[in-house]
Amino acid sequence: MIAAKSRATLHDREVRCDGDHLIAAFAGNTAGPTLIVVGGLHGNEAAGVAALERLAPAVAEVESLLKGRIYFLAGNTRALAQGVRFIDTDLNRRWTAEAISGVSRDRASEDLDLAELLEQIDAILVTAMDEVFVLDLHSTSADGLHFATVGDTLRNREFAQKFPVTILLGIEEQLEGTMLEYLNNAGAVTLGFEGGQHYSEKTIENHQAMAWLAMTNAGILAADDAPRLQLSKDQLATSRYDSRILEVRHRHAITAEDSFEMNPGFNNFDPIHRGDVLGKDHSGPVTAIESGVILMPLYQKLGEDGFFIGREISPFWLWLSGVLRRAGIQKMIHILPGVSRVPGDPSTLIVNTAVARLFPLQVFHLLGFRRRRWDGNQLTVGRRKHDTSGPFKWKGEPNGR
Repeated sequence: MIAAKSRATLHDREVRCDGDHLIAAFAGNTAGPTLIVVGGLHGNEAAGVAALERLAPAVAEVESLLKGRIYFLAGNTRALAQGVRFIDTDLNRRWTAEAISGVSRDRASEDLDLAELLEQIDAILVTAMDEVFVLDLHSTSADGLHFATVGDTLRNREFAQKFPVTILLGIEEQLEGTMLEYLNNAGAVTLGFEGGQHYSEKTIENHQAMAWLAMTNAGILAADDAPRLQLSKDQLATSRYDSRILEVRHRHAITAEDSFEMNPGFNNFDPIHRGDVLGKDHSGPVTAIESGVILMPLYQKLGEDGFFIGREISPFWLWLSGVLRRAGIQKMIHILPGVSRVPGDPSTLIVNTAVARLFPLQVFHLLGFRRRRWDGNQLTVGRRKHDTSGPFKWKGEPNGR
């Protein structure tokens, strides 16, 4: 085991020092799967880092039994040291091609962390010889049920459904520049986890439970060898929404100039109805545009997401989308009237809605086209790469990239 040991103390709690990203690394059979667990991409979400630091000694005890590799990483170390969400820019919105191509260690604080994390993660990916899994640990300003977030690929869905938690599908498609989107497009199976309220001890326990289950669900640690495995399942299981999948239907994006304030009293998964007043901004009341459940209501000063609205997806539609994608229907949808491919990018379609009126967004969602951008009557939709298979397969030598 390799463990980072330097620490700084702030407000009577341990936090990581600047640039100190590696919490621990474990290796059994290096030709097996790889699991990367990241905590603290937002500096006011230290529960994930605390959970991984507490978990590391227990994993070290079973290291000889591992059938793969495990890495625990801390995210925005500079913001963690100050206990703030971010210093200059949101690190979990910086994983774009433009930002990565221009990243510099001489620029903003988040650029330093981005450069360091890219170097660390790329070194892990380039040596992967089997499937790579990434678990990203977060927490929320509001209380309520913990839940997982997943980008819409069949590989991601299959992994997520092994955990006894509510799953939100499609949230990352409404956000630009998340780490999980970057790593998903690099070929990893990715899963986000919102463990609970920022400063709750239960959130740390939920993160630990999720990490234990991720080791077994990734095939790195046999169930019989995993300490506290049943306790971890019991920790995460609830009587409400267990293993259900909800679709994120709406994101209320905000800027600092909006002066948005969430109305008090909303918790994750509280039911809401179309027209309910959820908050206010400089223009007046902010209301729900449709009925569903509220997700991640914002009760902190920094952030670009006021709230999300979700709705449960029928198991039939999930089954149907799997059948259609495995049959390759997504590769043929561009032949429909009013639909064309973006040249050189088969994963992105241009839809002339004046022509393709018979094809609602749900049809594209079935086939994995969730990211969308409007330009007049023209809708651009995109789907994630590596939907049904990934590039990290054992070939007897490290996987070059």
